[in-house]
Amino acid sequence: MTQTLLHQILDYANRADPYPIYEELRKTPVHHDADGPYVISTYYEIRSLLHDPRISSDARNLASGNADPLAEPASEQSALPPGFLRLDPPEHDRMRRMTNRHFGPPHSPHRVDQMRPELHDIVGGLIDGIGDPSRIDLVEEFSYPFPVTVICRLLGVPREDEARFHTWADTLAASLDPDPDADPAERDKGASEARMQLGMYLAGLIEERRKNPGDDMLSQLATTKSQDGQMTTMELLSTAALLLIAGHETTVNLITNGMLTLLRNPDVLQRLKTEPRLAVPIVEELLRFEPPVQLLPQRTTLADIEVRGVTIPKGSTLWLILASGNRDPQRFENPDHFDPDRPDIQHLGLGSGIHSCFGAPLARLEAQLALSELARRLDNPRLLDDPPPYRQNAVLRGPRHLRIACDGIRP
Repeated sequence: MTQTLLHQILDYANRADPYPIYEELRKTPVHHDADGPYVISTYYEIRSLLHDPRISSDARNLASGNADPLAEPASEQSALPPGFLRLDPPEHDRMRRMTNRHFGPPHSPHRVDQMRPELHDIVGGLIDGIGDPSRIDLVEEFSYPFPVTVICRLLGVPREDEARFHTWADTLAASLDPDPDADPAERDKGASEARMQLGMYLAGLIEERRKNPGDDMLSQLATTKSQDGQMTTMELLSTAALLLIAGHETTVNLITNGMLTLLRNPDVLQRLKTEPRLAVPIVEELLRFEPPVQLLPQRTTLADIEVRGVTIPKGSTLWLILASGNRDPQRFENPDHFDPDRPDIQHLGLGSGIHSCFGAPLARLEAQLALSELARRLDNPRLLDDPPPYRQNAVLRGPRHLRIACDGIRP
């Protein structure tokens, strides 16, 4: 049964609505079959394991023979060292501290909030640039270019180079969400070339910033020394790549899933038009209801661990189904209902524990501004396809296209 359910999770036919599968999974909170992963699907167990130091994010700790069907293929692995997302303490803690020093509290508490005017301008420019209001692809025209532009500004990529950065991001995103009809050899070759070109570009930018630092995040990462030392060029490249990929892909899905959900709930969309502050609870409920990261694969047990009476042996692979935990009726009342007025919304949409989403403050702000401005400026928006075509990726779940129409675009 478990194997069948896992295959259903991975089956593209279920991408538009995986939640009935998660409901079935929750009937047995710890699922396992043969040499496959142990699958955890209930809220309290997932949250506990996210805080458990006996769970490793470092793939090097996986016991031989325990293959993860969602492990990164060798062809997609980088020559760079793993980002801190794929490290355990103490290496993880050191890298995350050095990065966070220039991104958030306590050393840089205002960086994200100070980006608000620039983010607002980017959102406005993208909405202004929408072509035919009777046929809009929200992914292509808005939610995809928005986050990568933001990351360019955050890192300090010169404006004249942003187009090149967008091209590399497009290619790398395609490698995360492969087209089943495309030639895999060509895709892998393109992704490898994009990684190499991006790495060479960033290495040159890092060297330039070390000589002539600015107030951007890359300059500060390249020049600051702290009690944790100073980042090497390879660590800087790894961190910049992590910010690009992880920060971009998740935010695209958050915004697109968000607009899809609002269009399916027109009463909430109408409220947002007149109550812009509602964007804050709307985004929190979206992170519960339609999280951009559905599950966390590639977790490994460092010791025998008992979960709900099941002993998971050391070296086993874990899948933590965040989206299932977020719909667990043992934690959330009426969990399949989208309710921005929901109280006590301690969702798992941004993870929890030491690997909680590093870019959470920026992702939240991007989604709040994007959805509130789309609600304010699009006149009578409506879906042209429901369900829309989804991406292939089962982990980073979101529409590949979101075709909508409106009667016009307000100033």
